[in-house]
Amino acid sequence: MLHRIRALVSTALAFACAGALAQGYPSKPITFIIPFAAGGDSDLSGRNVALHAQKYLNNQPIVAINRTGASGTIGAQVVRNAAPDGYTLLVARIATHAIAPALDSKVPYKWNEFTMLSLIELNPFICYIKGDAPWKNAAEVIASARAYPGKLNYSTSGVGTSQNMSVQYWMTLAGLTKDHAVGIHYKGGGEVTTAVLGGQVHFACNNAPTVIPHVKSGALRGLFVTPERLPELPNVPSATEAGFPDMNQIVGWTALMGPPGMPKEAVDRWVDTFAKLAKDPAWQAGNAKIGGIAAIRSPAETEKFVREQYELYAKLVNLLGIRQ
Repeated sequence: MLHRIRALVSTALAFACAGALAQGYPSKPITFIIPFAAGGDSDLSGRNVALHAQKYLNNQPIVAINRTGASGTIGAQVVRNAAPDGYTLLVARIATHAIAPALDSKVPYKWNEFTMLSLIELNPFICYIKGDAPWKNAAEVIASARAYPGKLNYSTSGVGTSQNMSVQYWMTLAGLTKDHAVGIHYKGGGEVTTAVLGGQVHFACNNAPTVIPHVKSGALRGLFVTPERLPELPNVPSATEAGFPDMNQIVGWTALMGPPGMPKEAVDRWVDTFAKLAKDPAWQAGNAKIGGIAAIRSPAETEKFVREQYELYAKLVNLLGIRQ
């Protein structure tokens, strides 16, 4: 009798395992950890993927959770330490995987300690001045900074932010030092733009979507945009056209990553899902609505892109002597 019971139990377990394998990944809800506050680029981009990817993933729900703090590194660390089963994923940003690891030696992970799934989108970056400023273009702003060191200032949202690092990189490309223009720090990206509008600073570089309406109205004048001209701003040159092609490396971005060691089945399922999203009009429309440029790539291409972004900021941090 005992032998028969054991045989029945073994058979039941075999059927259960076979059923689980047949069902495949995912077989339960997936969690997206968004390491920044609601309403930001990572939040909007991550939720857009979550909304439209579910139908390609056995209709399993994707639950987005905001875990903020420490320039996004708290949320990133949560995913770094999660079980590598593909059910806890990170909506990564330039701050979590390029700027913060390059700037701060206390970040508790390395940029490459994650399973790369795909780049999602790029966020255009724009450098701009007040609409009635005396300069006509980027070259004239640089010429003034060179002629009058320390007289020009720009707004940023902090030392290690993209608004600050982008200007510093622009100065180095022009052969200037960090002292040729003075950074004035504000609390956020909105205040960065408001300071230029109010004439409190001379110029700034910021994520393009929040700046576009002011350039359209003439309140601001775009000097150049990365990585390419925008249909919404046909008269604003690209960084290449403005004479600073290397500035095209300065761009916001979002990527989806998992903990290290994710199973191939889960990775392959996300590769297939992103291939379908790339052709999905609903996802494309949602991405365009939030000002993103679709940039879906393979895991290997994503890792290469993130590595190049990290190396760019590590080099700049060392050049400026601001590593913490």
